[in-house]
Amino acid sequence: MTIVMLIISMLLFFVLFFGIGFILNMLLRMSWVMAVIYPIVVIFIVDKVRFIEYFTNTGYAFKQLGTNFANLAPADLLILSSGLAGAIVAGIVIKLLRKNGYQMF
Repeated sequence: MTIVMLIISMLLFFVLFFGIGFILNMLLRMSWVMAVIYPIVVIFIVDKVRFIEYFTNTGYAFKQLGTNFANLAPADLLILSSGLAGAIVAGIVIKLLRKNGYQMF
């Protein structure tokens, strides 16, 4: 992955999760909803185990999840962390807008 692709991917993840987080925060009136949901989204992105395996074969599923997280490339970690930053910034922006008197929905 080139540095240009990395920067564009980081920007896209930031904007994507900022936008989704902003809309969810605005509609649900909970400032940190996307920051709480984001780790679940990351697990679905990284994990290759079926969701039902977490209930039927818990030890194996979590072991695979840990292995998959340990094997992530630094570029993947940067991209995923920029998505988390976008979700957190969305919560901060909603809080600031509400503090300044803007009533969204």
